[in-house]
Order: sequence, then structure tokens, then C-alpha cells
Amino acid sequence: MADKLNFSLVSPARELFSGEVDHVVAPGSDGEFGVLANHAPFMSTLKNGVVRVLDGETVSMRLFVRGGFADVTPNGLTILAEEAVDLATIDADALEKDIDDLRHKLMAEGADSPHHLALEEQISYLKSVQAEL
Repeated sequence: MADKLNFSLVSPARELFSGEVDHVVAPGSDGEFGVLANHAPFMSTLKNGVVRVLDGETVSMRLFVRGGFADVTPNGLTILAEEAVDLATIDADALEKDIDDLRHKLMAEGADSPHHLALEEQISYLKSVQAEL
């Protein structure tokens, strides 16, 4: 039996996953990278994108992360994400409603609103999640 990789993904809200897997592919700031058991240690920043967890050749989980850091040590891989969600738990209709609500709020507040940039960033993030469904 091949070695397993200890993997955990945490966000400020909660730990989304912790366990042993065969392989993880993450969206590094300089490009996607994969990590297997006994990988050489390194750290990387993450861009918004999908972390794919594989058992054998099968993708067993897809987690969307909003930035963060990946830390590979002799003990395994830890991803500290600014925000993360398991794509299997997303309700596409509710997500569309959230995007529409934010667009209406953005229009109502106008371009001079102090929340304008934050609202645009949240809409962009949710549209990125939506694109991965």
C-alpha cells in the first residue's frame, strides 16, 4: 500500500477537512501544484481556485478557496485559506440569489459607497465559485 498524505484545510470559520489522502492539487499563486506523501517541504501562497483531493485516480473532494497559504512539511500538507467551501455543499439557486442580492445592494449604494470595492470583490468571488459548479 502506498503512503498516505496527512492533509488538513482550515479557514477562520472552521476546519473543512482533516485526514489521509493520496494526492492534493492546489491553486498556487505561481500555478497549480500537487502534493503526495513524502513531498519536499515548501510554502506557497494560494490564489482563488479549487483544491482537488484525490484518492487513487479519483477526485473525492473539491474545495474552493479564497486565497491563503499552503504549508508542506514532513508531517503533511496544511492549507490555511482566507475562506473555503466544499463545492459539493453549494446550492446553485441560493448562490445565484446571493449574487443578485449583492448586485442590487451595489447598485443601491452607488459608486461612491465606502462598501463599493468590498461588494464588487464578493460578487467576483461568488461568480468564481459559481463557475466551478
